[in-house]
Amino acid sequence: MERIIVILILFLFGFSTVGACAQDLGINKLISAQNIKYQDCTRVFNTDNVTLLHLTIASINANHFKVDEIQSKSGYILFTAAGKQFLAAVLNVNTNQGMLRITPVDGNYYFQLGILTNIFKYIELNLNKKLELINLK
Repeated sequence: MERIIVILILFLFGFSTVGACAQDLGINKLISAQNIKYQDCTRVFNTDNVTLLHLTIASINANHFKVDEIQSKSGYILFTAAGKQFLAAVLNVNTNQGMLRITPVDGNYYFQLGILTNIFKYIELNLNKKLELINLK
């Protein structure tokens, strides 16, 4: 009887570690450096470019990336993530759509996919929320 219990426990433990290994592979793809396609660096959102610029700044801040420079008139943000500097450019597609392009400043597209994914996901999740002005008094 004890052998059956031990075998059952080992059997169940074996399946739980297989699931954990499978989950690690998905996360590992986001945090390990890899060659990124230029098409993956661009996304069109159903909002105007001004709102998209504000959401991009909020996303960079929420992901704890270091903002180096913001040019709101031309619509670009320089930021540093994982020791690499990126340029986030917000462009106007039409009155109801804006495009966000995040590219590495040095032109080397070998970096973590999670940097792009985290910024794009944050914007998608907060796209329909109303922006509020905060008074600092």
